[in-house]
Amino acid sequence: MESNCRIPMACCRPRVLVLHALFWGLVSLRVFGAALLGEEKTPALKAHVAPCWLLEDFVVTTECSQCNAFQTRSWLACDATGYVERVNCTRSNRDEYKSCRSAVLEEHLFWKFEAAMLAMTASFAILVVIRQRSLDRLASEKVRRQIESI
Repeated sequence: MESNCRIPMACCRPRVLVLHALFWGLVSLRVFGAALLGEEKTPALKAHVAPCWLLEDFVVTTECSQCNAFQTRSWLACDATGYVERVNCTRSNRDEYKSCRSAVLEEHLFWKFEAAMLAMTASFAILVVIRQRSLDRLASEKVRRQIESI
């Protein structure tokens, strides 16, 4: 008599279960550890004086542009995205640099994501068709064997 269980019995062995638990434990530790480390960095940043564009209204004087090699090494605003814009705070009348996201870069990343999703959709659709044909073949073989045994 055949079992209805679709999980292979090799996956239920204790050694395999322990290896799976260890793997997923390390993955979750890595993910949650990174999140915790990210939270620890924020209070240290708040100890510094906040830029004026966080506290008051500002006007963008220079549009978002890519940082050059010198700016990337020397300006903190260039670290986050590699793009920077110059802003003028209205109340304090100070000029500061603010990190920004490039519209061209965002559009490029969007189309890369769309292409990846389309490729994954096509590959999984092919996989489903192959699996369905395999299961149909097995079912017809089973029916044929049952008919022959009569």
